[in-house]
Amino acid sequence: MLDMSDLRFLTALSAEPSLAAAARSLNVTPPAVSQRLAALEDRLRLRLIERGRGPLRLTAEGDYLVDRAKIILDDVERLSEKMSARAGRIEGPLHVIAPFGFGRLRVAPVLARFGNENPDLRSTLSLREDPVGAMGEGLWDVLIHVGRLPNLRITQRKLASNRRFLVTSPEYARRFGLPERPENVSAHRVGVVRENRADTTLWPLTGPDGVETSLRVQPVFGCNDGEVLRGWALDGYGIVERSEWSVSDDLSAGKLVRVLPDWSLPDADILALLNPRAVRSLRIDKFVDRLTTEIGAVQTI
Repeated sequence: MLDMSDLRFLTALSAEPSLAAAARSLNVTPPAVSQRLAALEDRLRLRLIERGRGPLRLTAEGDYLVDRAKIILDDVERLSEKMSARAGRIEGPLHVIAPFGFGRLRVAPVLARFGNENPDLRSTLSLREDPVGAMGEGLWDVLIHVGRLPNLRITQRKLASNRRFLVTSPEYARRFGLPERPENVSAHRVGVVRENRADTTLWPLTGPDGVETSLRVQPVFGCNDGEVLRGWALDGYGIVERSEWSVSDDLSAGKLVRVLPDWSLPDADILALLNPRAVRSLRIDKFVDRLTTEIGAVQTI
């Protein structure tokens, strides 16, 4: 006879490359995993795992059992979610993926407040240089993306509009002046974010007359963390491109000034993507609602 703990044990086992790795994921010793597997095989009178060297492989019987176990566990989870939703409870795991800077400064505080209000929630925030690159991992519920997306067949919600600006410090502007046209930028110190293998040295600009142009910059400084770049701009290091969410407070306080204010960069809206493989739950919907309310209140200039 199998029970739910057996099914969870087998699915955990199947997701790992070895019994030792499975032991680490289950937070038990390797001998404990081996003993439980042997006891389960004796009870079923079937071999579930191929013995021998190399990566862990399921037998045909093990593969069939794991496939059925995933269906059963998913059905149980969906039923549990539906009953929790009917009772109005927000509980269970919530795994969020977000970019480094935006995740740390904007998403993390919202998730903390949401968790404090719902003590039965078990939340995890993973910060990534390339959140979209983590989509295939499967272990997430909500993924936050800033900027344009390729055509993805995935449910997404716009959390906030987000413009991009060229900015620098008033000190830098006093010392070196500000360019009046895009072609004058080449005479200035420029910094760029270096991440995701993107071409961040090409700045597409639209002028006040609606004419588009592309500005190729020669950066003298860069970093893979946009908030470091913002800090350097505040210190008078040069001109950088940053999102509205990052610099709106600095611009309002006069700590930064806009460069080429009559020229615009493409918007980089803030989006929440929902994992199609995750069970849609009340906690996910309510958390995205909270993000929309709080991040949607990004100050505009």
